[in-house]
Amino acid sequence: MARLIAIDQPAGPDFVAELRRIWDAGDAAVPIDQRLPKAARDELRRSLRVGDEVEPGDALVVATSGSTGAPKGVVLTHDAVAASAEATSRRIGVRPDDHWLACLPLAHVGGLSVVTRALHTGAKLTVLAAFDPDRVMASEATLVSLVATALQRIDPTRFRAILLGGARPPDDRPANSITTYGMTETGSGVVYDGVPLDNVEIRITDARHRRDVDGDIEIRGPMLLRSYRDGSDPKSADGWLATGDVGRWLPDGRLHVVGRRGDMIITGGENVWPEAVEAALADHRLVHDVMVRGVDDPEWGQIVDAVVVPAGPTPPTLQSLRDHVKQRHPAFMAPRRITLASDLPRTNLGKLRRGPIADASA
Repeated sequence: MARLIAIDQPAGPDFVAELRRIWDAGDAAVPIDQRLPKAARDELRRSLRVGDEVEPGDALVVATSGSTGAPKGVVLTHDAVAASAEATSRRIGVRPDDHWLACLPLAHVGGLSVVTRALHTGAKLTVLAAFDPDRVMASEATLVSLVATALQRIDPTRFRAILLGGARPPDDRPANSITTYGMTETGSGVVYDGVPLDNVEIRITDARHRRDVDGDIEIRGPMLLRSYRDGSDPKSADGWLATGDVGRWLPDGRLHVVGRRGDMIITGGENVWPEAVEAALADHRLVHDVMVRGVDDPEWGQIVDAVVVPAGPTPPTLQSLRDHVKQRHPAFMAPRRITLASDLPRTNLGKLRRGPIADASA
């Protein structure tokens, strides 16, 4: 009986060896984010049912977050992993002498897919424990996957090709970079520089059925998830996945992604759900009420802004809010800005409106 096995260790050669061992035994692997506190890692194991049975052919379960911040496990089969690796390798023309560098968190599909791509194609692979500009520059790798924040900290001419995902890419991105669009449910990027990979279908759903208007992006292809770990399948009966993103077709036929329909904040390539941060800040002794939102930032894409109604005459400091959040979540979820307000905008049902705060002070 195949089971789900956790890889709860830092990135590096031992991580890759453990993934190989799990696959050779016929089991599926779930990488555990090393930045999570122990209690959160234990809860993730429980929610994803580590140790329980998986379906034949399952290769990976990759944790993501829903709109409430609750973790979901995306189940990717070996066939899906292979389809993703082959389509990506064809698009960027991977050569026998190419060498992949994995320096993004392996608990996320953007980092993990570098490892699985190299394992499937037999390409040379180096895995760093974390992003380190000096070690990235000293690497002999020719191919790398980065987010915009990391790109700004290296000399991009060092690599033959750079896959760039996460937050919005810089306007002056280097010529050897390739912008990618995808998500955990698609097994990594499936659209490169606006062009779908081989065997990937994209459609924009809109009542008027015009190519030049915004609509919901839906994807179909062999690298999509089988299901979530709870057994639910977000795909339609004919295999289409609603991404929750909005986009349009450009005149030259490329896909342009306008943005997320929801409130997710993407900061330095990391996904942050406001509700999870708000829940962490709710019991701060100096916080009466709080709303978390994303604010555009030239370095991080977005930063997490905590709009706080103080509980008394003394407002909390930004550092105290960051420390409070980091007791429960990784540091990237902690706010980088605090905005003080006398009240927060809400609907009649009490739901926060995440628009501008007219009477806020920075």
